[in-house]
Amino acid sequence: MSVLDAGRIGIAGQALGIGQAALDCAIEYSGKRESFNQPLHKFQAVQLKLADMEVRLQSARLLMWRAAMLKDAGHKFTKEAAMAKLAASEAATFVAHQALQILGGMGYVTDMPVERHYRDARITEIYEGTSEVQRIVIASNMLKEHGIV
Repeated sequence: MSVLDAGRIGIAGQALGIGQAALDCAIEYSGKRESFNQPLHKFQAVQLKLADMEVRLQSARLLMWRAAMLKDAGHKFTKEAAMAKLAASEAATFVAHQALQILGGMGYVTDMPVERHYRDARITEIYEGTSEVQRIVIASNMLKEHGIV
């Protein structure tokens, strides 16, 4: 199981990189694109999306660091690796989706990287165990910790 666990930390890192790239693209675009004679980032709806994107990425990043820290210290990290992979992959997909929303029709143009980020983020929810599998691993470990299983 430890090979899968270590791989899940790596995939969490990959997902976070994809999500960060999508967020960076959305921020840059929202500063350049104007609507009603002002940049998109001036609109509260866009600001709310950007804030949610940042919170999800930072939260997942902390989970990934915790799993990596436990691994490096030689402690059990199965649950934490699953939590990191679940949070990071779902955060990346959420962030890429929100970036598509901010970019509008331009988000689907192959000249813009966001459409690729969305596809790349989505696959991180599937390999090394789907999000559902991660939830099962997390719950199973929680139950063991409480002596139920």
